[in-house]
Amino acid sequence: MSSFCLGCGNSRPEGERFCGNCGRDSSLPAGVARPDPAASFGFPPETSGKAIFSLVCGVLFFLPPAAIVAVVFGYLSLSDIRKNAGKLTGKGLAIAGLVLGYVGAALGVMWIVLIGISIPKSMQTIRHANNGVNRASIATKNTAVATIRNLNMAEIAYAQAHPAAGYTCSIADLKDNWMVGETANGYLFTLQGCKAMKPNGPIAKYDLIASPQGERSKPTYCSNESDEIKVAPRGAELDCWKSGVSLSATRVNRQE
Repeated sequence: MSSFCLGCGNSRPEGERFCGNCGRDSSLPAGVARPDPAASFGFPPETSGKAIFSLVCGVLFFLPPAAIVAVVFGYLSLSDIRKNAGKLTGKGLAIAGLVLGYVGAALGVMWIVLIGISIPKSMQTIRHANNGVNRASIATKNTAVATIRNLNMAEIAYAQAHPAAGYTCSIADLKDNWMVGETANGYLFTLQGCKAMKPNGPIAKYDLIASPQGERSKPTYCSNESDEIKVAPRGAELDCWKSGVSLSATRVNRQE
């Protein structure tokens, strides 16, 4: 003769102590909590998958996202273990994942703080470096090539102001308006070869030589009324126009 289980109402064969559906012990009085079905049937408890995942992420604590996931799943697994006492294990794994996750989170906060401090310092260093480059560029503007171009422009201005005389072979005549001299940046500047196109006419041609002084490694520069600039090795002052190489506009601007 069969009876009914007081726990779930399922039909229970006569003489069976435990319900085959819910595992309730028929010998227990009403109101007493039924035993764990897994324990009743001899099943071993399971390790929480969330606890295992928390530990795996905790091992990767040096990655901030993994550290955060380790903390979240650590708490979730501990909650599941408390709610399913006897069915789930892995409390130690969950705690280990939590600890490693918190360590990784702390390191992540430290990295953010350090980055926040280092970025302004790096920007300041870059600004100082750029300012230094700008100052260096301004300082290097006053080179032999720049002086030659100033002298050529001074010659043009002088010829326009003195149409009867034309160009001049005296740098002293060019000083007043253009602040140019015979020496600058270790170079001696010489005007020579002044020629007129016709007798007693204005000077229409001149040669300008920039000879290095003191440093034999420096090149020689030369130019004339065409404003073309050539560069020749040291010692070629007398034949710069023959052995020199013309500087393109890009190279002239670079050397200025």
